[in-house]
Amino acid sequence: MNVAVLIPCYNEARAIGKVVADFRAALPDATVYVYDNNSTDGTGEAALAAGAEVRRETRQGKGYVVRRMFNDVEADIYALVDGDSTYDAASVPAMLAKLVDEQLDMVVATRVESEGLAYRRGHRTGNRLLTGFVAHIFGRFFTDMLSGYRVFSRRFVKSFPILSGGFEIETELTVHALELELPVGEMATPYHARPSGSASKLSTWSDGFRILWMILKLYRAERPLPFFGSIGVALAVTSIGLAIPILVTYVEQGLVPRLPTALLSTGLMLLAFLWLAVGLILDTVTRGRRELKLIAYLALRGPGAERRRS
Repeated sequence: MNVAVLIPCYNEARAIGKVVADFRAALPDATVYVYDNNSTDGTGEAALAAGAEVRRETRQGKGYVVRRMFNDVEADIYALVDGDSTYDAASVPAMLAKLVDEQLDMVVATRVESEGLAYRRGHRTGNRLLTGFVAHIFGRFFTDMLSGYRVFSRRFVKSFPILSGGFEIETELTVHALELELPVGEMATPYHARPSGSASKLSTWSDGFRILWMILKLYRAERPLPFFGSIGVALAVTSIGLAIPILVTYVEQGLVPRLPTALLSTGLMLLAFLWLAVGLILDTVTRGRRELKLIAYLALRGPGAERRRS
């Protein structure tokens, strides 16, 4: 099968040559694509010298680069990896074999530190929190949701509507697979420290908040009934809490002494029903969108389809 290795890059001149060489050695028959995202340190030239096919994406952000890659490159299986030389190229044949043999659509490389400084503490903690949050919302668990090393089937890549523009792309990939209940898997792989002189482009706090905001937006979009329904329930409970003393006074004395509070309680209850109605309507819309995504996904052949037919 035709395999493409996709490497998004921004200022990784110190590492990209080794990454390209390692993946060419691990997959001699694969085509290695490096997409340079406005690098200023000669990343594109270093990748070209190492034997990669180099292309460019001018919109700044990893999500834009991955979108361009998925749109442009034609292959049966795709391996997506960061260009910082932290992921283990020798693991990719086993990941491809797992994808094909088990007829999966995505295999995520679960990072296992081979060096003490490979994983920054803030990144590790944030990854665990976000992974647990996604598992709580969508009901299934990924050990390493933010891993940048993944293998995909063609039907996953060509039916995936990318919306994010930055480092939220890994979250979006994970939620898309969980939302459509696609067959996915994980494989433990070594994780190395970055080369000397190379710096991470990921900011623990700012990118962490962007990823959390992406999760909340995806929850609103993919789970509208629980999202809007929970707000409606909170408003309804508040309304009832305000109304009970007024109702007790009315039963005892036949009077409504706090008219503004009564009006507020009525307004909150109306808002509660409104939020619930919005959730029900958007839930119907979301089901329609999910069906369209599944139709687009099922229109493409799965991994190893030609081998099964033969």
